[in-house]
Amino acid sequence: MVEPVYALIDCNSFYASCERVFRPDLLRTPIVVLSNNDGCVIARSADAKPFVKMGALFHEIRGDLKRHGIVPFSSNYALYGDMSERVMTLLEARFPSIEIYSIDEAFADMTGLPEPLESIGRQVQAEVKQKTGIPVGIGIATTKTLAKLANAAAKRWQKQTGGVVDIRDPVRRDKLLKAMPVEEVWGVGPRMRAHLEGMQIRTAWDLAQMGAWTLRKRFNVVVEKTVRELRGVACLEIESEIEPKQEICSSRSFGKRLRELSPIQEAVTSYATRAAEKLRKQGSLCRQVRVSLRTGMFNPTEAKYSNGILCHLPYPTDDSRLIIQAVQTGLKQVYREGFSYAKAQVLLLDLYRKNEYTPDLFASEQPVKTERLMSALDAINNRWGRGTLQPGRIAKPVEWAMRRELLSPAYTTRWPELMVAKAR
Repeated sequence: MVEPVYALIDCNSFYASCERVFRPDLLRTPIVVLSNNDGCVIARSADAKPFVKMGALFHEIRGDLKRHGIVPFSSNYALYGDMSERVMTLLEARFPSIEIYSIDEAFADMTGLPEPLESIGRQVQAEVKQKTGIPVGIGIATTKTLAKLANAAAKRWQKQTGGVVDIRDPVRRDKLLKAMPVEEVWGVGPRMRAHLEGMQIRTAWDLAQMGAWTLRKRFNVVVEKTVRELRGVACLEIESEIEPKQEICSSRSFGKRLRELSPIQEAVTSYATRAAEKLRKQGSLCRQVRVSLRTGMFNPTEAKYSNGILCHLPYPTDDSRLIIQAVQTGLKQVYREGFSYAKAQVLLLDLYRKNEYTPDLFASEQPVKTERLMSALDAINNRWGRGTLQPGRIAKPVEWAMRRELLSPAYTTRWPELMVAKAR
């Protein structure tokens, strides 16, 4: 039986790397990326990490950033999403199957590929860098948990490893397990680390030596599988099929506090539109939608209010118009005058896959013409950019839009913002 081999390909400082692709002048300049409304730091380049903590509030560290020469950017999710898709497309062409684990990392099946696998890893690394400009680290091992650990080593010792680490050899594997703290193991968070340290488990090696069944009884089956995977026993396979979501949420804080109903209606319409797009993309229908509204919850001088309501749809649907109509009806019921609102949320519930839903003989169902209309809407927006066609209720300029004062151009997703090469 052929032993399975897995690789974890992880983009280095992904958000910052995306910004650097189109700003080569910042190649050696530390970068941080901010959350919605430029609130706090959510990503840092490696050279910014010694000076900035993850989650630091931007308004508190603005002076520190300037003093250390660190350049801040507003989050540009359209750019990051497009660059991620380009990286994943390259990986899909190079490996028999991949599992996209997050926006910046993927597991790949390397079982049966010709040796040396480390050489294949370096070829993939070079190709991704050449064709997208994004640097990646690659960890190779006989289990997914070990591949994740090897990837962490590739990043930690970048200069020594060149960003590719293969730990299939038991001697190299054990050496790495002894060198890596237990919190570097996939799935070990701060709370779990505290429990493990109380049991004198401080390194990945210590964890691998524990009795798997004992840890299962004390914690859960996930921890048992983690221990077995650290020993080289594959318990997790590549999941190439993405499971459809059971709930779809579209939510965002407003760029400023809103008191009037009208701009909140625009925002909720936008969120419902986006949620419906996600619903159609995974081939599902929904029967219920929940809309909620709240004020800021942390300012002691602000009056607090939070409420939500569940709205039933006439039949399972992916029709943006019906979903918008439902959330607008619900919004009017939860809105109260006299409050400064900070955030709204649209949540699609009771989801069905189209091929799994059996319509009721005596109940209404979504008309065929609706499916054609939504397909045409999505095709236009996919070709010409999201928002090319959108509900007329959404005004421009948008009063409730996120604050993104440091936003870079949409270099890859909007024609007017493409880079232009000029002759000297």
